[in-house]
Parts: sequence; C-alpha cells; structure tokens
Amino acid sequence: MSTPYSYLIAEDEPLLARVLAQQLGEHWPAARCVGLASNGAEALKLADEFSPDVAFLDVRMPQVDGLEAARQLCQREHPPLIVFVTAYDAYALDAFEAAAIDYLLKPVEVARLTKCIERLSGQLSRSGSDGGADEMATRIAELLGHSARRDKLRFVRAGAGTTVKLIPVNEVLWFEAEDKYITVATRDGDSIIRMPLRELLEQLDEEIFWQIHRGTVVNSQHIAHAKRDELGHLTLTLKGRKDEIPVSRQFAHLFKQM
Repeated sequence: MSTPYSYLIAEDEPLLARVLAQQLGEHWPAARCVGLASNGAEALKLADEFSPDVAFLDVRMPQVDGLEAARQLCQREHPPLIVFVTAYDAYALDAFEAAAIDYLLKPVEVARLTKCIERLSGQLSRSGSDGGADEMATRIAELLGHSARRDKLRFVRAGAGTTVKLIPVNEVLWFEAEDKYITVATRDGDSIIRMPLRELLEQLDEEIFWQIHRGTVVNSQHIAHAKRDELGHLTLTLKGRKDEIPVSRQFAHLFKQM
C-alpha cells in the first residue's frame, strides 16, 4: 500500500537534514521522503524527478537558496506546498509565513512540527498541493526582492601580507575590530581591512551577520555550536576554525534557540 503524500528536504547541514527526516518519519508516517538535498539546485532536481507534495526548504543555502528554490517550484504546473526552515528570530517569521504554507524554527521542536504536519495534511486533503500557487509565488518573489535589497555587501577587499584579496562576504566567518582595523576571518586564515566597524555594519545583512560583542560580528550561517560554561559565559565555534569566540551578555539572547 503506497503512502498518499511525499516530501523532500533541502538543508545544507547533513545532521539537521537527517534529524528532520527522522522526525517526519516518526510523526508523519502517512508521507514518505523522496530525498535530501544539500542546496536549492538539488531540491529542484528532486522535484523534477519525484513531484513531491511538500518541500521543506532551508532559507539560507549555497548555490540556490530556499527562497529562490521556492519561487521556481511555485512556477511549476503542480507545485509542492512550501515549508521554510529557518534559524531567524521572530522578526522575520511573519514574512516567511506569508510566503509559504508554514515555517519551522531551528532547532525544530516536535510540538511545532506536529502542528505543521496537521496543517499540511489538511491543506493537501482539501485542495491538493497546487492551491494558491500563484499567490504564493507572488509573495515569495516579494520576499526575494526584500532580501536582495538588504544584502548590500557582497565582497570585501582585504590585505593578507603583501597581497590584496577579494573575499566573498558569505565566506567570512567573523569580523573583529581593533583600533582602526578589522580582522576578516575565513576558513583559510585572517586578512585585514581598514574601516570603522559602524561603517561595516551598515553594509552587512543583519539577518546573517550578528554582532555578538562590541567589536565582533559573526556570520550566523557558519556557526558550528554555542557553548556555555559553568559561570554562564557563552562562546561560539565557527565551521572550519577552532577559535572560541566570546559572546557578551548583551547579545546572548540571540542564541536561545541554538
């Protein structure tokens, strides 16, 4: 006996993708997972092959992000229902909810996932997965435009020794200001730019780059984990580096969901 519904999961963190797939398998046995994608481009290929009823899309992914993947999926003859998966705080969730059937906040809680499944099942049983696709596509296009307008800085021109490098901002792990200089940390090492931190902050997408200390800004997409010691002091580790970056108490609230 075949299951009535199917879904795909697009998430660039393999562990998070497997955990979500396991949770869905346990709490939505009436549906089957057709595949896990590590970016939006892979999600579109899976959709071409399996025509799933639902797509769980991480908002921020390499190559093609979740918003662009959702826009392209909604233009198809039989689009899936879209569920955004996001680590963003509450200020961004209204936009995601308007553009999709639902959203899930990382880390995904079982109670929240259960409500999402109920909503999906109801929508699928009432009208099929293509109900409201045109309206959804329009809202996602608006959300894409909003995101693009806010993403001001794409590269930084930084010095490393006697050379000057053009570093894509999405590869930066963190910025750390000291005196008149800012250290640009990547997986490959550190470089220097000469710019006031306030000027840099005005050019960064605040939905991605979070200030965690008076002189430190981290790329939230590259946070590996947060650790709190016995005294309550919080530190972050970024992907590809072993440095422990301290978080001041003023900004500790950003990591309550982690």
